[in-house]
Amino acid sequence: MSAPDFWAALRGSTRARIGLGRAGDALPTERVLEFRAAHSVARDAVHAALDTDAVTADLAARGLGEAAVVTSRARDRAEYLRRPDLGRLPGSELPGSGDENGSYDVGFVLADGLSAFAVAEHGPATLEALAKRLPPALTVAPPVVATQARVALGDHIGAALGVTTLVLLIGERPGLSTADSLGIYLTHHPRPGRTDAERNCLSNIHPPDGLGYDRAAQITAALIEGARALGRSGVDLKDDSLPLDAADRAELG
Repeated sequence: MSAPDFWAALRGSTRARIGLGRAGDALPTERVLEFRAAHSVARDAVHAALDTDAVTADLAARGLGEAAVVTSRARDRAEYLRRPDLGRLPGSELPGSGDENGSYDVGFVLADGLSAFAVAEHGPATLEALAKRLPPALTVAPPVVATQARVALGDHIGAALGVTTLVLLIGERPGLSTADSLGIYLTHHPRPGRTDAERNCLSNIHPPDGLGYDRAAQITAALIEGARALGRSGVDLKDDSLPLDAADRAELG
């Protein structure tokens, strides 16, 4: 097999930048331009603002309820990137604040994180798939859309809503292969001060190249059930209820 054919076969199984070739002591011009284009897409994803009107309309159209919109203490995207601490704190009134009306079993937050592209493209569809997986007996809070948000902002939102388990869908840090990858963070009994060790994370949701919506929903629903049975989330909670077949392993990468 010739060298070009060898690399072409491997590229079919990965989005990594491999077998780029060379032109003298440098990369071929085509590969350099591809790199610059991918870098530009990643930068755009980090700096882009989330269209909250479009996302809330999408959620409503899917029958997922009327979403509240909140923001962190970061005043704009530049401050959000410079001050991660501000993205973890609420900067607007949270839904349910000062309200003692009944608690919910599960709450959902869609947060822009480091890729508004990911949330706009995959957030509502993932949430719709997950809602279909939940047992009918569980009560679900109205969804919340959060901007300039870090993961820990969900702890404040979950506590204000009075939810038992919070599921936060957030845009992941873009790379040169993927700029629209979505992550899910699950926290049982959310409250300010929770650590990452007390959460469960599912990442790389961006079909068709990453994890699909239904598979992500299946895993998350199992984690919700496990957290409710165990009484906590995090390092003690494992997703052992869903054995992976060959197709699943390929989807998960």
